[in-house]
Amino acid sequence: MGTWGTGSFDNDSAADFIKEVVEDGVVALREALEVVLDPDLDYVEAEEGSRAIAAAEVIAAVTSGDHRNITDDDLLAWVEETDGRTLTDQREPALDALERVLGPDSELPELWEESDDLRDWQRDVQRLRASLG
Repeated sequence: MGTWGTGSFDNDSAADFIKEVVEDGVVALREALEVVLDPDLDYVEAEEGSRAIAAAEVIAAVTSGDHRNITDDDLLAWVEETDGRTLTDQREPALDALERVLGPDSELPELWEESDDLRDWQRDVQRLRASLG
């Protein structure tokens, strides 16, 4: 997975996921969360975790009206057109997904521990958690 920063969309998986959200909307967001929250999933791979973080970022932007972390123009247009009430029920699953992605059975924390940017990544995820809830 290519990563160029610590932000929610600063990796290949999230960049690809943006296209899915623009095309499929709320369905793509729910699916990204459902994958990570599947009780039969023993280990969250980096791609799944990155997609869940990106989904949580979009949900936070739509429901809060704070779009400053949306970095893609097409996604920003989608976020601005989407009624926040349509995603209010996804805030809690987004928080649960973030917990799972940050947990011991997840690849992303392991990968970030090997990086000098671990604290920046953790701060960004904590910011996202705070914005959701």
